[in-house]
Amino acid sequence: MPIMTGKVGVVTVTYNSATVLEEFLDSLASQTHSSLVLYAVDNASIDATAAMLRQRSGIAIVVIPNEQNLGVAEANNQGIRAALKDDCEYVLLLNNDTVFPRDMIAELLSGLDNYHCDMTTARMYYHDHPDRIWCAGGRISPWRGYDVVHDGADQSDLGQFDTARAVNYTPTCCLMARRSVFEEVGLMDGRYFVYMDDVDFLYRCSKHGLSLWYIPGARLWHKVSSLTRGVSNFTLRYCTRNRAYFFRKHLPYPLALGLYLGIQLRSLLTLVLLRNSWAKFLVRFRAAREGWRLGNEVSPAAG
Repeated sequence: MPIMTGKVGVVTVTYNSATVLEEFLDSLASQTHSSLVLYAVDNASIDATAAMLRQRSGIAIVVIPNEQNLGVAEANNQGIRAALKDDCEYVLLLNNDTVFPRDMIAELLSGLDNYHCDMTTARMYYHDHPDRIWCAGGRISPWRGYDVVHDGADQSDLGQFDTARAVNYTPTCCLMARRSVFEEVGLMDGRYFVYMDDVDFLYRCSKHGLSLWYIPGARLWHKVSSLTRGVSNFTLRYCTRNRAYFFRKHLPYPLALGLYLGIQLRSLLTLVLLRNSWAKFLVRFRAAREGWRLGNEVSPAAG
């Protein structure tokens, strides 16, 4: 593996993350690639998160505190802006509910060089099931309503994903990018707040002809849903809202309208078939309308 130099800005968004933060910081501190700065954007945590970040030694950390929760997308933007302003050559978007070996960042950087690509991502496992794959690269699938597919999801790792390859999607819980990516494509769309912001960003990257490679030698263990458990009305609202917004923002009007009506029809069917309560139906119905209206405020071809 060639030795890659260059300053890496690691951007993470914290929100009451104290229970997972120590292992994450230990993983960062152990990295063989030492030219890195952690930009921790804290979305108004009320636990010990901010204190843990400020008291940590052995890592260069810039804490960016928010007085309110601005959402994942806009908080990532704050970290990205800070990293670019500080002349970081690379930006790594990285969840803090993760642990990873000491060569992960070096492997991601080497992948950029080896495959002459713009972005790289890791092989991700479930933290609670260390041999089970969570995502080994992925795809945005137009045939599934622009849903995403995690390749290898829930499979035991038997070496079936040992080969590096080009992909067009990965969760941005681990995404290494050259600074030129943001200079060309722009930042995350903060209107998403949370959920589908990664789909939107990587869809725009694909439209700009930028390349993303899955690097199997870079490994990460993700504490999936450790900080947000269950399908709450909050999750239901934003997942539904953001799908409608994505359709209206990016797709030709007839296709976007058809997919939007499909969301509403599915909500109605789940109500009629007694799979959803009236309250859940209203959350979905109103959220889809909200997303559609939001999409009307931007060009469908924006980004």
